[in-house]
Amino acid sequence: MLKMDGGGDFLTAFLKERSIMEKKALVLDIDGTLTNSKKEITKATKEAIQDIMKRGHKVILASGRPTAGMRRYEKELELEKYDGYLLSFNGARVIDCHTGEVVYQRLLPLTLLPGLYGYAKKNGCGLVTYLGEQVISAFPIDKYVETEARINGLPVKEVEDFTGFVDFDINKCLMTADPEKAAVFVEELRGKYEKVASIFRSEPYFIEIMPQNVDKAASLERMLLSIGMKREDTVCCGDGFNDISMIQYAGVGVAMGNAQDAVKEVADYITATNDEDGLVQVIDKFFR
Repeated sequence: MLKMDGGGDFLTAFLKERSIMEKKALVLDIDGTLTNSKKEITKATKEAIQDIMKRGHKVILASGRPTAGMRRYEKELELEKYDGYLLSFNGARVIDCHTGEVVYQRLLPLTLLPGLYGYAKKNGCGLVTYLGEQVISAFPIDKYVETEARINGLPVKEVEDFTGFVDFDINKCLMTADPEKAAVFVEELRGKYEKVASIFRSEPYFIEIMPQNVDKAASLERMLLSIGMKREDTVCCGDGFNDISMIQYAGVGVAMGNAQDAVKEVADYITATNDEDGLVQVIDKFFR
């Protein structure tokens, strides 16, 4: 309710209420979006993001990465200070950066592991999951598993009995293969597991195996409801296949200039590349 005591109080209250109503959420994929080709946040991008957080807008990092692989960027952007959020594992786990609380989580049924292991072994795929700050690999480390570990800054532990070793809660598995093969494998895996898991590619060589009905859009919707924001309040930015759901869901869906063609096709706006501070352009256009 606006104060009517005097012109000054009325104007102050009006501007404050309008400001609250206009708060938005900037939702960012990490690799290829927030970071440049060196996996770094540029100075210009960091300053632009922190500027909108200082003005009360929310910043949410949404990535296929495990939570441990997102912490570096959480700290760099000071999301704890500005009440940001992490959507890790493509949204299977949501963390409130200010409190450290897991506010939402979905788990992958361990009963799927024997079938996934058998499929990966038969087709020569890599297969990993995550335990704390480790990548757990079912097979000798291939170049794609090595890439996953390096990107996240996590060591890989190869285990002999993968299905026996993994007796703890997991949010996802990741299968790896050459891009041409991965395009075929992802369709075969969907046919086998579509009733119990969500399966999609995040990169041409990464096949994400998630709990059913989990993707970035579904988790973002749940999170927004918990903080009283609407999809119309969101600007979602990404470059990979696993960003498509949230780009389609968003009030404004943004594809980076370096995005996969399939991502650009569903976006409302295409910005510059991650090496050209494309996010600064987005912030200038939609938040200033």
